[in-house]
Amino acid sequence: MRAASGWQLWSTTARLVVEPADRLDEAIAIADRELTRIDEVASRFRADSELNRVAASAPDGVRVSPLLALLVGRGVDAALLTDGLVDPTLGHTLNRLGYDRDIESIEDQGELVRAVVRTRPGWRSVSLVGDMLTVPPHLALDLGATAKAVAADRVAATIAEELGCSVLLSLGGDIATSGPEHVGGWHVLVQDGPDEPSTAVRLRAGTGLATSSTLHRRWMRGGRSMHHIVDPRTGLPAGEYWRTVTVAAESCFVANALATASIVRGAEALSWLKGRGAARLVDETGRVRVVGGWPVDKEMQVRHG
Repeated sequence: MRAASGWQLWSTTARLVVEPADRLDEAIAIADRELTRIDEVASRFRADSELNRVAASAPDGVRVSPLLALLVGRGVDAALLTDGLVDPTLGHTLNRLGYDRDIESIEDQGELVRAVVRTRPGWRSVSLVGDMLTVPPHLALDLGATAKAVAADRVAATIAEELGCSVLLSLGGDIATSGPEHVGGWHVLVQDGPDEPSTAVRLRAGTGLATSSTLHRRWMRGGRSMHHIVDPRTGLPAGEYWRTVTVAAESCFVANALATASIVRGAEALSWLKGRGAARLVDETGRVRVVGGWPVDKEMQVRHG
């Protein structure tokens, strides 16, 4: 028998499901421990986070903790995977757009927004050699695009390893599964809001699913509606050709990177995703498109390889 618990985290909702049910309390304690560590290390909105504490020294090179090195490295991996469309160096860009604090605290400051186009992708200027991190002074790291998905993978795997149970962890729609396979797999409802189209899928243990959306984490800036997915090529929120992209892949990290990059790619995402993952895309009119074997209104199994 399974047991589940949900709570508010990072301006979103976390949900943890484990089997057997008697492991739930221990699993929650592990999740709290690991997620607190990640927040303390990588939050852009905490002045005392390691990410912010090392920022001033980063242009000259600074030694960082193994956890921060992992998260920065995965941010660079996401850029490689997506041809630079998921870029971990957009901190200053997001601040300029008004996303400089927790989403629940943002107010319209009435300022004009101008695009800043870079001639060199920021992520290519980041150096991480062992625990030595170097970031040019004109750049600031923002790991939000990948850290939540990495956290889901990492925490689910840690719970499964320490408790020997089956685990599903969702962090605001970034879903990771781990532990022993059980009959039926994990059944997940894919729907980005009560009025949005929905479908159900089945995930095998050890796989992940992630949704990127322009419907949420929105604010006003200079009278213009903004959202949190930035196109690194323009320095502005990505076009809204897709309002939701969901990808199933071998990990939540990979699924998240592909889904976010697909929002940025717009109409080109359908052809780009082929061979990379099973995906479901909802366009601005609400029409659903699928790619990579994603089924319509039936279950799906995501397998490795």
